[in-house]
Amino acid sequence: MDPSSAAAAAGKSYWRFTKQDFFPEPTFQNFSTYLSALSKTPHRLKDRLTGRSSDADELVRSKLQSENEMKKCLTWWDLIWLGFGSVVGSGIFSITGQETHNHAGPAIVLSYAVSGLSALLSVFCYTEFAVEIPIAGGSFSYLRVELGDFIAFIAAGNILLEGLVGAAGLGRSWSSYFASIIKSNPDFLRIKIESFAEGFNLLDPLAVVVLLVVNGIAMTGTKRTSMLNWISSIFGVAVIIFIIIFGFVHGETDNLVPFFPYGAEGVFTAAAVVYWSYTGFDMVANMAEEVKKPSRDIPIGLVGSMSLITVVYCLMALALSMMVKYTEVDVNAAYSVVFEKIGMKWAKYLVSIVALKGMTTSMLVGSMGQARYTTQIARAHMIPPYFALVHPKTGTPIYATLLITTGSCILAFFSSLDVLSSVLSFSTLFIFMLMAVALLVRRYYVKDVTPKGDVVKFIVSLFVIFGSSLCVTILWSSNYRGWVGYSVSGGLWGLSTLGMGLTSKHRTPAVWGVPLVPLLPSLSIGMNIFLIGSLGAVAIWRFFICSAIMMVYYVLAGVHATYDVAHMNQEQVKLEEGDGDLNKGAL
Repeated sequence: MDPSSAAAAAGKSYWRFTKQDFFPEPTFQNFSTYLSALSKTPHRLKDRLTGRSSDADELVRSKLQSENEMKKCLTWWDLIWLGFGSVVGSGIFSITGQETHNHAGPAIVLSYAVSGLSALLSVFCYTEFAVEIPIAGGSFSYLRVELGDFIAFIAAGNILLEGLVGAAGLGRSWSSYFASIIKSNPDFLRIKIESFAEGFNLLDPLAVVVLLVVNGIAMTGTKRTSMLNWISSIFGVAVIIFIIIFGFVHGETDNLVPFFPYGAEGVFTAAAVVYWSYTGFDMVANMAEEVKKPSRDIPIGLVGSMSLITVVYCLMALALSMMVKYTEVDVNAAYSVVFEKIGMKWAKYLVSIVALKGMTTSMLVGSMGQARYTTQIARAHMIPPYFALVHPKTGTPIYATLLITTGSCILAFFSSLDVLSSVLSFSTLFIFMLMAVALLVRRYYVKDVTPKGDVVKFIVSLFVIFGSSLCVTILWSSNYRGWVGYSVSGGLWGLSTLGMGLTSKHRTPAVWGVPLVPLLPSLSIGMNIFLIGSLGAVAIWRFFICSAIMMVYYVLAGVHATYDVAHMNQEQVKLEEGDGDLNKGAL
């Protein structure tokens, strides 16, 4: 039975709010069953640590939780523009000024190049998975299949954090640019509360309003939202070309000196933060369930759009650095203010408008993608399955969208941009690193197929890749600059990657696969770990505090819900296999 017919048979209204929709698992039937489940927490944790999903579970069984199908309406053309709309504007207009002024100087162009290369490696991993498992869950589903339920939960928590913080950051940036159009003060429309802590004392009601409007549009339908995105993005492309051309025409090479005012450390610190500018492609990968021909459309849409965006970002960063000295770059609304400083006040308004457009489409596509992440997480019962429900007419997950909207509005109202950006970058880099690991696991380990000897070789090689990458990161973060340490660590990374390459692969992608495996995924692991280490101690502590809070929820609720569902699915599979054997016997 397909989801739509199941919903029709049940005769349920979409607009409902019952305990059964939130906690349908046996654990939560009453207080006694819950206490009994809590007493079995160690056993259930162990079960979920080793439990893995399957392609069939993600593509078929989990979708039944939504009751209605999402509509297959997207092509490669839609994906390219969704990629452009979601990525361009999310960081280039809001973070470039901050990192140019505070960390990189003119070398911000190299920061964007480093981050772009790392992002492109992650795009390769996402694309292979999205082609083979075209489901709304994106990285959550892929990690659940290859690395197991527990790792998928950690990823799920960070995916939700990334979505909430990313949307809130865009809302704050939108408010800054809009305020700069009215008055040369990005905080003009914010309310300052002296008694609140620094970084949380500028309340932003406009950011909340913008998020509510954009998320409301995203609920109306996927194809309609996609068309609105690509039509508006054409205008954005035209103005970006204007920024680059006029930036070079009115720029001065003297402003590029000194090129490395903060040294190489500043370049990598900025690279870790401006990674935010490349986030969004993972949201596009989330649309895989609604793509007409995944094997063709997803590789063209994802790889093509990210390659183009990397070039555009580097050119825009270089243009900004040439127009004004890095010490004079505005940290909140860099591009609109810089045109005013060079005497092109009219251009300031044009740039601000396209920045607003870019941020709006980023929020729009981000809302679509994040809601689909949340839908798949709810389908797995890691959060209540109520948020997995898809509306029968719009074909969109309205409840999931409302959940993300509420959280992002609260964050946007209180939190400053610098607080949000560091948390977001850590979560994003962490997920992308896990995706590279999952890609290697998918190629080299197939349960009950891979010989034990190959499993041992693979695990040892992966451990050394991870350890050597971490060593390089620690050496760099501790300001060690001797060649011996880097040579040893880099040599170990190279040998372990070579060793993995000499191990037999036990799965080959049917349609599209990442080239140069294991080199590119191994390089992605190394780059993401290095960029995480460049974020600083504060961001790392924020990440671990958020993860600790997530673990409390997992122990009290998530592990029990997923345990119940996993074992009910196992019983269902056994029954299906039994029915199949009976049918064979009858024949």
